[in-house]
Amino acid sequence: MRALQEAPSQPGLPISLSLGSNSTLGEGASGSRFYSWLGECHGAFHNVALIVPSLLFVLYLAYQARKSFSKLSHGRSYIMIAYYGCLWLVSLLNLAWCCLQAWECTPGKELAWNFLSLFTTSGMLFLEVSLLAFLIQGNYASGLEALTRTFVVSGVLVVLDILLKAIYLFGFGIPLFVDNKDRTDRMKWDLWVVHRLVITAIYGFILFMYHSKWRERLPARPAFYKYTAVMFMLNILALFACGLTGNGAGFGFWLYGATVVCYHALYLPLLYVTFLADFFQEEDLHLENVYYSEMKDAGFFDADWE
Repeated sequence: MRALQEAPSQPGLPISLSLGSNSTLGEGASGSRFYSWLGECHGAFHNVALIVPSLLFVLYLAYQARKSFSKLSHGRSYIMIAYYGCLWLVSLLNLAWCCLQAWECTPGKELAWNFLSLFTTSGMLFLEVSLLAFLIQGNYASGLEALTRTFVVSGVLVVLDILLKAIYLFGFGIPLFVDNKDRTDRMKWDLWVVHRLVITAIYGFILFMYHSKWRERLPARPAFYKYTAVMFMLNILALFACGLTGNGAGFGFWLYGATVVCYHALYLPLLYVTFLADFFQEEDLHLENVYYSEMKDAGFFDADWE
C-alpha cells in the first residue's frame, strides 16, 4: 500500500505515460494521413491503378537511362534525343499527377490541381501529336530541320489546346479537371466531346489510309498500325463516355474514369514500346554491324577463309 501511495509522487512516471500516448497518437495520425492520401476522392483502387504503372515506368526509364543516353549520343538523332527528353519530363509530370489525386477533392488545392492537370495532359498530347508527325515523315528522320518542323507543328497545336482549356478554366470558371458525378456541367462535357471527336477522327483517318490506296504514304511499321488501332479504340470509348456523362448517365461517368486511368497509366509505356524501344533495338543491331565491319577490316576473319 505504501508503494502505491508513493507511486504518483515518483518523478518521470507521468512523463513516460504521456510520451507513450503521444507516440500512439502520432502513429495513428500518420496512418490516417496516408489512408486519406491514398483513398480520398476516387478510392484506393483507382489511385493504386494510376500510381503503380506510372511509378514502374519511371523506374524502368531510370534503370535504362545510362544505356539509353549512350545509344542516343551514338545515334546522333536530334528527334530521338528531344523526344526522349520530352518523354522523361512528361513521365515525371504524369507520376506527380497520379500521386496527387487527393488534390482534386481538397479545398484550397483547386488552382494547383488545375495547373498540374493542364500541363500534364498537354504534355501527353504533345507526345501524341509529335509521334504521328515523326512517323509520317519516315522512319526516324533526323536533322535539325525535321526536328524544328515537327516540334513547331506539334507545339502550335498544343498551345492552342492549352489556350482553349485555360479560357474554360479561368475565364468561364468551368472545372474541366474536377470530376463530380453529382454535378453535370454541360459545357465541360461538350468540350470533351469535341476534343475526343477530333482526336478520334485523326486516328480513324490514319486507319482508313492503311486500308486504302494511300497506304504507301505511311511508314510500313506494324507497331505504328497497332498503336493507331489501340488509340482509336480508346478514344472511341472516351468519346462515348463523355457523351453519356454529359447527358447525366452514371455509367458514362464510370466509363470515362476507366478511360482516364488507362490513358494515364498505360499510354506512356505504349508510346515507348511503339517508338523508342524499336529505335534502341535497331541501334544495337547497328552497333553490332559496325563492330563486325571494323573487325573484318582489321583482318580478324581472314583465317576463316583460308
